[in-house]
Amino acid sequence: GSHDSFSYWVDEKSPVGPDQATAIKRLARISLVRKIMKKWSVTQNLTFKEQLEGGIRYFDLRVSSKPGEIGQEIYFIHGLFGIKVWDGLKEMNSFLEQHPKEVIFLDFNHFYAMDDSHHHFLINRIRSAFESKLCCVECVEYVTLLYMWEKKHQVLIFYHHPLYQEYPFLWPGNKMPAPWANTTNVHKLLQFLETTLGERSRYGTFHVSQAILTPQVKTIARHLIRGLKNTLVHRNLPMILNWVKAQKPGVMGVNIITSDFVELVDFAATVIALNNLLLEEGEFAT
Repeated sequence: GSHDSFSYWVDEKSPVGPDQATAIKRLARISLVRKIMKKWSVTQNLTFKEQLEGGIRYFDLRVSSKPGEIGQEIYFIHGLFGIKVWDGLKEMNSFLEQHPKEVIFLDFNHFYAMDDSHHHFLINRIRSAFESKLCCVECVEYVTLLYMWEKKHQVLIFYHHPLYQEYPFLWPGNKMPAPWANTTNVHKLLQFLETTLGERSRYGTFHVSQAILTPQVKTIARHLIRGLKNTLVHRNLPMILNWVKAQKPGVMGVNIITSDFVELVDFAATVIALNNLLLEEGEFAT
């Protein structure tokens, strides 16, 4: 999985998003401030298509309306506005059309400046984009690749808002817990990932290990111009990748792992390779 999957492009010319504090919105009237914000808002370099081609199958999505804009268009957002959600969904669907056995998870986990009419608009967009590819809510343990292939389903949508109850193809957010370490310290992060894996439910939910470091206000203040990638990611990714390599999938093991700048190391290939451990266990069991 990728963290803030859509943030490969954000619009530094647009107003700051409603996910930001009032003080930042005021400061961001200065174009230089928006340029700096961009350095800290971007957590991926690759487009959706490029991420999909690189092996990413879980997408972490935050969305918002544009206050003051006529209509109900919804955009991706991380400090600054990204592309229209509709454009991203179409790009993903195009990949799925070409690869009918691939399955993706779309986790809509943060919503800003959206009332029920915005939600219904977005949900209808999701339905229009994927149609019969959408997998309705089911017992998590039943949803194997074989199950998805037989039904010709390719998309699971997780929707962290009560309206999920009105649509059978929206999975509740509590089926996709993603505990967040909220630290700049890689050792604390790895300890947190270990602890939360130990606490995960044995059955009934997916589980996201967010292998990401989060800048604090003082981090940004000290390294304004360097940005997220140069300050936190480059230096710590090798250690994070070593943690990933040491994991085992399966019950109480890792399930979905997200990272920033997924192409900087062999992140997707390393996570995918963990599945071989399950195959070896299966062979041993038989």
